[in-house]
Parts: sequence; C-alpha cells; structure tokens
Amino acid sequence: MKKDIHPEYKDTQVTCGCGEKFVTRSTVASGSIYVEVCSVCHPFYTGKQRILDTGGRVAKFEERFGKNK
Repeated sequence: MKKDIHPEYKDTQVTCGCGEKFVTRSTVASGSIYVEVCSVCHPFYTGKQRILDTGGRVAKFEERFGKNK
C-alpha cells in the first residue's frame, strides 16, 4: 500500500433513530453516523416483515383479459 494516501480508519459511533447505539469502524471524519434503521428495529431482522401477496392481482388480470393460449 502507498503511504499517506488512505483516510484514517477509526472507531465510529452509530446512532439509530430507534435509540440504539453501537460502535463500528469507518473513515468518516466526524466519528459519528446517524441512521434511520438498524438491525434492532428493521422489520427483516425483527421478524415483523410483511410479505405482499401478488397472486390475487395476477388472477384478477387473467380474469379480465384471459390467459394466452
């Protein structure tokens, strides 16, 4: 690696909108990052995600316009 061309890689505190705080490493100059969602409050990680059923839409389309034969 070339010397003195890479940004400093330091500990950075991440603060989520839900109030969760954790430390990671980053090259961000301020030493802090604010995010809207994290693994504590994101629906994918909490098990509260909703799966959209598009099957009804397909059936409705086929009913209106008929299936291609």
